[in-house]
Amino acid sequence: PADWKTPYHKTQTYLKSTVSNPQVGSTNGEWAVIGLARSDASMSTNYYSSYYDRVVAYVEDKINDQGQLHTVKSTENSRIALAVTAIGKDPRDVGGHNLLTALNDVDYVNQQGVNGPIWALLALDSKNYEASGREDLIQSILSQQFEDGGWAVTPEGSAPVTTADVDMTAMAIQALAPYYNTRDDVKTAVDKALICLSGKQLDDGRFQSWGTTNSESAAQVVVALSALGIDADKDARFVKSGNSALDGLLYFAVETGGFGHDDNVVNQMATEQAYYALAAYDRFDRKANRLYDMTDVVPMEDVDAQGVIDLINRIGTVDENSYDRIADARSAYDKLSAEDKQKVTNYDDLTD
Repeated sequence: PADWKTPYHKTQTYLKSTVSNPQVGSTNGEWAVIGLARSDASMSTNYYSSYYDRVVAYVEDKINDQGQLHTVKSTENSRIALAVTAIGKDPRDVGGHNLLTALNDVDYVNQQGVNGPIWALLALDSKNYEASGREDLIQSILSQQFEDGGWAVTPEGSAPVTTADVDMTAMAIQALAPYYNTRDDVKTAVDKALICLSGKQLDDGRFQSWGTTNSESAAQVVVALSALGIDADKDARFVKSGNSALDGLLYFAVETGGFGHDDNVVNQMATEQAYYALAAYDRFDRKANRLYDMTDVVPMEDVDAQGVIDLINRIGTVDENSYDRIADARSAYDKLSAEDKQKVTNYDDLTD
């Protein structure tokens, strides 16, 4: 079996150092937060609460009257809703705004091709949130499946695509996974999609998207298989010449931590997707909830006095890289009640 735990933990260390202050965005933001929150990474409460403060500010700045963060890309709402759910906050009340409302508007969501309903469904199902548009989203995904069993999004300005793209097919499976055992229409579609993905796997275990082998495609396949309870390292459909789908992902691991492409240079997007894919495989391995089934997440409590003491201790020797750690400790201290502030025994270290 593949040694996946070593690259998993090296990449965790790498992500903790490169995304020490996550922003709102598709790199150095939500995917890193989701990966860390859904893995065995021990993070300070303040890591997530300071990120959440940035989300609230972003939402207040961007959201419109329809509850949309972007007029065309509904995935903005979906991605942030997933990250907010993963850290134990409620996407229905982000600074008083509901990020899920717009995701029930199927016309809005479909503007992004099948990508829209896939991520809207994942967000709405992450904690079984009440949703009027759920059935329409499922039907929208099913209706966009190709004859070959897969899905794809047509890139802007090009002729319509009619053959499967590995990434999009794997993401569609992830969204449909919760319904696989209860709905015949979903089971039929997903079984066809699995045959399609198996047929696209190369002899070295890897996958291609738009003609290039890459770790992101393998990552999405590992997440999809794990969501269905299929072992990406052992299932015969996904082992070619002795190389599994998990091997196909690990091929891109960089020795020092992180993941790249064929050039073996760490790439942030590849790293974040590979990390949450390994978190998904780890969850499958230890029989925990699948990656996007966040019904096991406990609500985030605000930092207590001990948490602030830990944050101050973590500042360590002050140099030009200390700003974020000091700011996090200060922000956490300021949120404490007067009574709890008295319990912070190392407050002088912070003021120093």
